[in-house]
Amino acid sequence: MSFKFPLATSSWDQDEQDAIQRVIASDMYSMGPEVAKFEQQFAAIMGSKHAVMCNSGSSANLLMVAALCYTRETPLQRGDEVIVPAVSWSTTYAPLHQYGLHLKFVDIDPHTLNYDLDQLATAISDKTRLIMVVNLLGNPNDFDAIDKIIGDRDIPVIEDNCESMGATLNGKQAGTFGIMGSYSAFFSHHISTMEGGLVVTNNTELYHLMLSLRAHGWTRNLPKENLVTGTKSDDPFEESFRFVLPGYNLRPLEMSGAIGQAQLAKLPDLIDGRRRNGALFQSALGNHPDLRIQRETGNSSWFGFSLVIKPESKLNRRILVDQLNAKGFECRPIVSGNFAKNEVLKHFDHSIHGALENAEYIDQNGLFIGNHHYPIEEAIEALREL
Repeated sequence: MSFKFPLATSSWDQDEQDAIQRVIASDMYSMGPEVAKFEQQFAAIMGSKHAVMCNSGSSANLLMVAALCYTRETPLQRGDEVIVPAVSWSTTYAPLHQYGLHLKFVDIDPHTLNYDLDQLATAISDKTRLIMVVNLLGNPNDFDAIDKIIGDRDIPVIEDNCESMGATLNGKQAGTFGIMGSYSAFFSHHISTMEGGLVVTNNTELYHLMLSLRAHGWTRNLPKENLVTGTKSDDPFEESFRFVLPGYNLRPLEMSGAIGQAQLAKLPDLIDGRRRNGALFQSALGNHPDLRIQRETGNSSWFGFSLVIKPESKLNRRILVDQLNAKGFECRPIVSGNFAKNEVLKHFDHSIHGALENAEYIDQNGLFIGNHHYPIEEAIEALREL
């Protein structure tokens, strides 16, 4: 079915085509200087010391979790408790399971769609070793409040920021509040490199671990002096197939790195366009009698627009979906809805903190529609007419 108002559209033009041709002309397609340059540019724009590009945002989450399991001091161990929100994408959770960690699901706030901060405060226990924070649909969490909840306890935070590139809180980029943060450059996200993802961090040991884990667990991509092996040999033959970690092949293509550079140059305008649309959306739907929209924290980058049926409304989601489709809107559930209801949890070591009432409510009564980098006044007017 073709939709007048799709969830995602391309932001490519001649710049991206030229970037691809540059790689073709170089005849080097595997990870190389184009990827390295994109990583440097991305880290600088996000205000972070290091960035590691990989082949997807899902792989970026995997790299973060894996790196925390191989740090020299207090690595994560099988069975350690990690707090996660009940609403996110599957690959927020899967890497935690794959490293044998215990996932504790916590409810979301019905307005921000991020952590219910009261529930988060009561969920943290003496067993909690890590908090996974997910910034949903472009909206940052309240990191000031999360810091106060953690207090002086040694509980690191990592961010799944795959839906919220360009969002800020108090002038700081979402994805940089924790010790690591992941980003996605999939087609439907704020920038697109075909497939692609990144992790940013200021921690040099974690950066070096991810450089090795990304590429087979070998030492080839590590600097001579590094925090994984110490000092590397000067003999490239010796270091070419030296494996020190149980790694993966999560490397991106050179084309993705080149395209990323072209996309990154456009990022400020792409985010500004989404924010202008977000302001129109808030104005049009902010006081709707039947629908509740996401409450902004800081400056959202408005990945998409959530619509949640109010409890007092006589509307139901099937009617809403039909009405939106008739108007030409493509729509989807809000990420996964209540992820804790999925069959895959039978494989997870997990627990559920509280009743997850808000996650279940949006699972049954919520959806989202697309936002874009270009003006969408026609779509906003169609929403107003619903």
